[in-house]
Amino acid sequence: MRQVRLTPRRLAVALATLAVVLAVACGVALAFGSERVPLGGIVAAMWARVTGGPSPLSAEHTAIVFDVRLPRLALALVVGASLSVAGSAFQALLRNPLAEPYILGVSGGAALGAVLSAVVFAAAATGRTMSAFVGALATIAVVYAIGEGREGAPTERLILAGVIVNAFLSSAIIFLMTLTSESGLRGIYSWLIGDLSGSSEALWPIALIALVGATAIFLCARSLNLLMLGERDARALGVQTRAVKVIVYVAASMITAASVAVSGMIGFVGLVIPHAVRLVVGSDNRLVVPASALVGAAFLALGDTLSRTLFAPREIHIGVVTALIGAPVFVYLLRRSW
Repeated sequence: MRQVRLTPRRLAVALATLAVVLAVACGVALAFGSERVPLGGIVAAMWARVTGGPSPLSAEHTAIVFDVRLPRLALALVVGASLSVAGSAFQALLRNPLAEPYILGVSGGAALGAVLSAVVFAAAATGRTMSAFVGALATIAVVYAIGEGREGAPTERLILAGVIVNAFLSSAIIFLMTLTSESGLRGIYSWLIGDLSGSSEALWPIALIALVGATAIFLCARSLNLLMLGERDARALGVQTRAVKVIVYVAASMITAASVAVSGMIGFVGLVIPHAVRLVVGSDNRLVVPASALVGAAFLALGDTLSRTLFAPREIHIGVVTALIGAPVFVYLLRRSW
């Protein structure tokens, strides 16, 4: 892994460059789809909304951009940034470049909560989101309780606990899906493989959780740098290892839970993006964490654009697109780095 000294100038230049990339990705996401809308018209229409002037877009294009694509883009940005930040945190915390948010069972818990609410209580989309979040939080507590030993929660125990809990949750989900009707099964399956077309009502609560969690992780970035050297060395350098591990673990798990609850199980974002960022900018988490947020947001925005465009007017689930893109990219990164 590259070790490059991080300076304020390098941090600012890197984040400014990635912010430009993200802005371009947002423009592409708003302009392209089953109906193409001129990017210049979109910019002018947004400025018109700010100033109160007339919009150059037709009523149809205005509805497409502001009522359909913009809320969906906002959700993609929040989810992509959240999963990537959580992935970077888990990879640093577990000292494993192949770690991802789902490795500790968070997605399985969210999925079980959503399926349980849909099958047993026939909950609507909003209730399913809340149930998914509660299920994920409960799974976090269970995994940490199983993985915690006399000296905290060692990396190996947490990973094994996550694998065990995931196996149980997967069986429970399959069992519940056998009890539901065909029409209900279709909606659950659609959610399980990733979907950004749902209600945007949960956007602001999810964005707030993501902001709080990402801030907590960023504030622990220096401690994470030292933890990557090993817990014993980090303690010798004054790091409160147990407190840092609990804070980062809970923060990363909560933002993953929130993202999964609102968008379903979108794979590879939390795995590939942080790993790719580290290969480019080095391993300093003070840069990796915010850079992963920007790259992850751009990646999911572009992935969602592909899902809406490739076979328009039919739509591919975003989880399928990220898997098709992420799997070969991950193989390339794996061969390049190892």
